Amino acid sequence: MTTVEKPDTRPPFDPVSISPLSFWDQTAEEREKSFKILRDERPVSWHPPVEGAVVPADIDGVWAVTRNEDIAYVSKHPELFCSREGVLIEAIPEDVNQAAMSFLAMDGAQHSSTRRLISSVFTPRQVAKIGDQIRSQAIRIVDGLLENRSGDFIEEASRLLPMWTIFEMVGVPEELYEETIMHANGMLSWNDADVAAGREPGEVMTDSLVGLLTIGLGLAEERRANPTSDLTSLLTQVELDGRKLTDDEIAAFFVLLAVAGTDTTRNTMTFTTMALQEFPDQRALLAEDFDGRIKQAMEEFVRWATPVMTFRRTATQDVEFHGQQIREGDWVLMMYSSGNRDERAFGNPHVFDITRKPNPHVAFGGGGPHFCMGAFLAKMQLEHFFRELIFRAPTLRLGEPDYLTSNFFRVVKSLPYTLD
Repeated sequence: MTTVEKPDTRPPFDPVSISPLSFWDQTAEEREKSFKILRDERPVSWHPPVEGAVVPADIDGVWAVTRNEDIAYVSKHPELFCSREGVLIEAIPEDVNQAAMSFLAMDGAQHSSTRRLISSVFTPRQVAKIGDQIRSQAIRIVDGLLENRSGDFIEEASRLLPMWTIFEMVGVPEELYEETIMHANGMLSWNDADVAAGREPGEVMTDSLVGLLTIGLGLAEERRANPTSDLTSLLTQVELDGRKLTDDEIAAFFVLLAVAGTDTTRNTMTFTTMALQEFPDQRALLAEDFDGRIKQAMEEFVRWATPVMTFRRTATQDVEFHGQQIREGDWVLMMYSSGNRDERAFGNPHVFDITRKPNPHVAFGGGGPHFCMGAFLAKMQLEHFFRELIFRAPTLRLGEPDYLTSNFFRVVKSLPYTLD
């Protein structure tokens, strides 16, 4: 990659467009047909601004990066592709970006300082405590499935473990669980008619953000006055190099946890359960030697699910990438869904293979400074949940999923199940 002079003209928009909401309303299999064309023929392609329903984007187009190796490159070079201008592929208000994205939308010293402060509270003792909580929660959830024998797998299983884990970890009062998850759903579902329920998308996002910030600020204020052993209490007290987190920073991190910390794991659990039904040989393989195979299997779980389908960066200078002239300030969209099905990185990418090694997926952000800080927490939940599910509910059967319309998260809204 080299720096270049700014070109006078833009290329024509690519005939395979990833911009309309109708593209994201397709199934993952249908979108993959378009991604494959782009990966094979035009790995860095120029598109109209992504259709959004919140605010119009003040840009003339976006670049889509579709190959696994290139997505990893963009992720690992923040000096060329920064996060501070926003990470969603459609435009959102600046105040929402600052209040909702925490250190995801930071770079350099600000990012590393905030991330270090937050990560410092995850001591070995705290992690062990969280692990004990997750184990007991996973047992409780599968107990419920076995008792009910039929229902909605999302409501009764996959949404519960991430919600209980995060909310218990940060100290959300149990009476606020449903309100918090309702707001978290609104933060990623503003384009979905069922979730909007007649409201304008911008109203859905604003209501959800204000609701989460109010809960987060209330928690921070309460824990400063009356600290306990939960994560919020630790965040109010932690100090590194003379710096402490403000209540606004704690509230923004709470928003990030409530959204990304619940929905990513929820949907990885959902799509993995679906995959284990579609590929029964892989379920049998995992059951045969769970302890020996689960660590490698979880890498395939997140590759297969790719719960976060897209992120963006903004070019910090004029650069040439795959023969395309990217200007300073241009939006560069990383198509994680495409990168995790790239034949250049994976043999038989459309096969669910728990023994796949190496597995250079980009499901945790493609590496670099923004590699998912909660990856260890997600893996703890996946391991405990599937240990219970595979051995205690072998007759679980899933019905047809109902998908959410989104260009950010890959979400199943409902999924019927039965247990014979």
